Amino acid sequence: MSLDSTSASNLWLVFALVMGVAELIMPGVLLIFLAIAAAITGVAMLVLPDLPVAAQLASFAIWSGVTVTIGRRWYRDYPVATSDPLLNDRTARLVGEIVTVDQPIEAGEGRVRVADGVWPARGPDAPAGTRMRVVAVDSGVLLVEPVARIATG
Repeated sequence: MSLDSTSASNLWLVFALVMGVAELIMPGVLLIFLAIAAAITGVAMLVLPDLPVAAQLASFAIWSGVTVTIGRRWYRDYPVATSDPLLNDRTARLVGEIVTVDQPIEAGEGRVRVADGVWPARGPDAPAGTRMRVVAVDSGVLLVEPVARIATG
């Protein structure tokens, strides 16, 4: 069964519509760029009705690359503002938290309890049970200082 150019164009445009709707349903921002590429290919089928299937797929692939590249540049230059910039940065969210020394900090290294987990920590020597404040994170290691030192310093 062979499709005429109008049917092929309609299929590309329906595919674009489906991708656009899927973009609204699913998180992320990728499908809209594929929807644009499919729409361009569908319009190209109206202008060039004898475009072979291989050329249609090549058109879709090329336009997908172009639209994704433009989208990536757009989001890099105009980032989306968020109410929680640390949402996906678990370690940065720990800065300022009060933690408890789980394994004594000796020679500047030990472990602290954060909620239900234990993290490696660096800071001044402190016995187990001491309350500390996370002041920074360095490669997954919490940098801590005693709570009293922060409050008076």
